[in-house]
Amino acid sequence: MQDRPPGNGDVLLQVEDLAVHFPVTRGVVFRKTVAVVKAVDGLDFTITRGETLGLVGESGCGKSTTGRAILQLIQPTRGKVLMEGTDLCSLKGNSLRQMRRHMHMIFQDPYASLNPRMTVGKIIEEPLMVHGLGTPQERRERVQQLLLEVGLNPAFASRYPHEFSGGQRQRVGIARSLAVNPDFIVADEPVSALDVSIQAQVINLLEDLQASHDLTYLFISHDLSVVRHISNRVAVMYLGKIVELAERRELYHHPLHPYTRALLTAVPIPDPRVEVGRERVILKGDVPNPQAPPSGCRFHTRCPIAIEQCSQVEPEFAEHGPKHWAACHLAGEG
Repeated sequence: MQDRPPGNGDVLLQVEDLAVHFPVTRGVVFRKTVAVVKAVDGLDFTITRGETLGLVGESGCGKSTTGRAILQLIQPTRGKVLMEGTDLCSLKGNSLRQMRRHMHMIFQDPYASLNPRMTVGKIIEEPLMVHGLGTPQERRERVQQLLLEVGLNPAFASRYPHEFSGGQRQRVGIARSLAVNPDFIVADEPVSALDVSIQAQVINLLEDLQASHDLTYLFISHDLSVVRHISNRVAVMYLGKIVELAERRELYHHPLHPYTRALLTAVPIPDPRVEVGRERVILKGDVPNPQAPPSGCRFHTRCPIAIEQCSQVEPEFAEHGPKHWAACHLAGEG
């Protein structure tokens, strides 16, 4: 597999100490906060213009919350999200609405993300109307153009979502995300609800659109084989924190964090001879409660090579090689 070309080097998005904590409350009349769920707890990374950063991890690790917090669909507890130098977390009202023209989201569930009472033409046209773009005729022409770009018949604009298959609905969602010509798109597990045969078509469509529209993606998924195909760089997330970040080829061939190595051994290999002889890393126990994450390294309770230091000192997220970052006291060992 050849490497995908990287972005042009210009930083489009910079995330600094991003955290999203959800309070757990009790009581009906007098509500009291009794705990805090640390869904996202201090993320730092950048995304350059034109690249795809893959974000992977187990269910519940905070991937989707990260994507929503970046787009300000969820208000972060702390931190900064800089889009070309503008801190989105500090914007409100019309200022934030204007910045939203430059970013959009492709949702995971194509059955729940489309309004069943609207035709697909109106669904795709809605972002144009919200931002006051174009005349009614120009908006209709734009809808037809977008339907063609995502591989659907423009005559389908008058149909309703229930008349489409899952793959076609996701294409409608992709067309909607392109309506206002954004620079940055968060793709939140866009193929996980689709049949395997359809997944490849949608992934190829996303790559083609990225090339033709100069798009930048944050691609969220739990499927490492999909992420390997589409991403330039990959960030591995565990219990609200990024534990490893590297260029795609480097991460898949030389993983430094034991959690990354465990995830990679779970990816099936089509060659049965290689698959039979491969050693599988089986993680013990369950993911800890995010209300009370373990001290030190959050992965130490399941780590096969953990030492005493791991339970006492939180590892620094440091660069262990060229553009290869990891948060592990024993990076590369085991």
